[in-house]
Amino acid sequence: MLKEERQQTILNEVDLHNRILNTDIAEALDVSIDTVRRDVKELDADNKLRKVHGGAISLGSMNNSARNTNIYKLEHKVAIATKAVSLLRDGGVIFLDGGTTCMELARIIPENLNLTCFTISLPVAMELSNKANLNLISIGGQISKEAQIAIGANAIHHLSEIRFDYSFIGTGYVDAIYGLTEFDWDIVQIKKAVIKASKKTVLLSISEKLNSQHRYKTCDINSINTMITELNPENKLLNAFKNHDIKII
Repeated sequence: MLKEERQQTILNEVDLHNRILNTDIAEALDVSIDTVRRDVKELDADNKLRKVHGGAISLGSMNNSARNTNIYKLEHKVAIATKAVSLLRDGGVIFLDGGTTCMELARIIPENLNLTCFTISLPVAMELSNKANLNLISIGGQISKEAQIAIGANAIHHLSEIRFDYSFIGTGYVDAIYGLTEFDWDIVQIKKAVIKASKKTVLLSISEKLNSQHRYKTCDINSINTMITELNPENKLLNAFKNHDIKII
């Protein structure tokens, strides 16, 4: 594989999953870790991604005070967020995960809607702080610098004392058989605690993540009550998920 093709594969993966590990890319491309490290270093120098310890993160996942439009498949994520808004009810108590799709949901929550919203995400909390009728509660803990969310025992303990009407979560990987998976063990533990604290859990995922899996399991697919993608619910790509007891929007 040519270097240009290899680097494009790296960019595709980091755009889709927001963060990648060098070891995973080396295995997938059947090249050495050193080769991947060099590629990631070059892509970082070209300002196409950000190099972090052991891998890379997408520029689109790096949030600041201004609207970040450098987000992979932004139009799909906006479509998912628009569908998710229909589930919100005045007076509800919800949880909003980190990640770019949940950020789009945070942006478009109606200003006149009275909600109590918990989040572990620093960027999502900043976005929600602008909503006049929204009671915002940030769940604290050790901060993952790459994901910009609270993780660890303190955050998990706080989640154990709450009961959400709805939690809106993202995932790195989702499969009809293997369920939701991630490559980060700490993030998996947080998501497990969120699901346990929720009356109903809503998965927000672009369709490119369907039929993918990684090493650490968050939950079975049946632990999710609703799955929202940018696709029409009748799309054949969703057929495998229709065999499970989940609502597809």
